[in-house]
Amino acid sequence: MIAEQGFGAIIRAFSVHADELADEGFEDAARGTVTWRTLIAGERDASRGLVAGIATFGPEGTLTPHRHSAPEFYFGMEGAGTVTIDGVAHPIGPGIAVYLPPDSEHGVVAGALGLRFLYAFPVDRFADVEYRFSHCA
Repeated sequence: MIAEQGFGAIIRAFSVHADELADEGFEDAARGTVTWRTLIAGERDASRGLVAGIATFGPEGTLTPHRHSAPEFYFGMEGAGTVTIDGVAHPIGPGIAVYLPPDSEHGVVAGALGLRFLYAFPVDRFADVEYRFSHCA
C-alpha cells in the first residue's frame, strides 16, 4: 500500500466493484438518458487527480452535446454508438478509445443495442467538472 500525505488527507490505494455502486443520472432528461456509476472520485474516497466511472446507455440512449474545461476520455466496453466532437462523428464500441479535448463540444448517441464505456477526467472530484450544455447556452 502506498500512502501520500497531501491537502490534510492521507492518500491510500483502494479498490471498488462497479456492481456495488448505485446508478446516477440527470434529473433533466433534456441533458440525456445516460446513467453512470462513479468508480473513483475525491468526493467519496481518498483519491486525487482522477475521476473515473462507467457510463451506460440504453438502446438509442443519449448524452446531449455539452462542454467542460477538463479533458476526458472514453473507452468502449459493450455495444456501439457515436461520439460527435466539434461536429465530427467518431464511432465508439469495445476496444475503441476516444479523446475529448478541453472545451470541445461533444455528445453521444448509442446504437440499437445500447452502449457502455469507461470515462475518466484528470480532476480531483466529479464536482470539479462543470457541464455546460449547448441547448442551455
